[in-house]
Amino acid sequence: QVQLVESGGGLVQPGGSLTLSCAASGLTFSSYSMAWFRQAPGKERRFVAYISWDGDTYYADSVKGRFTISRDNAKNTQALLMNSLNAEDTAVYFCAARRGSGSVTPAAYTRWGQGTQVTVSS
Repeated sequence: QVQLVESGGGLVQPGGSLTLSCAASGLTFSSYSMAWFRQAPGKERRFVAYISWDGDTYYADSVKGRFTISRDNAKNTQALLMNSLNAEDTAVYFCAARRGSGSVTPAAYTRWGQGTQVTVSS
């Protein structure tokens, strides 16, 4: 059974940093591209970043230069380091996985975690 479990969310002040983690099980992790999406209240789920099975990365313009995605195939984990956080980053963050290359489209991902809340507020 495939499982993606996010952790690391919480409350952080504007300008602060947070690292999200996603632990995967039940799949051949090294064959999957991994991504982060986020969803704010009343809004659609939006792409944040992906890291392909071969290590290629891609970011949404809104987070480029502030967020860094990484993966550890030996531990079946991926992470999202988030710096210079602001109120617009407040959302539930979801880990997602798909076989093949990364994609910015939520529908392209076949596996999802349950999400972790990130709140940026003073």
